Amino acid sequence: MKYVLALVALLAIAIGVGGILYGEADDSPGLQLLGGALVVGAFAFGVRIARRDR
Repeated sequence: MKYVLALVALLAIAIGVGGILYGEADDSPGLQLLGGALVVGAFAFGVRIARRDR
């Protein structure tokens, strides 16, 4: 189960990075903010998963 949650966090980071990159090329600041929020949220979720197992 832990690996599935980590995979979901990694997928959210990948989508967020894609949103940031696409937002830079498309002049869409909202997409960049959404991508940044996804990256930060997924990172926090991953840290929570890692700290819960200790």
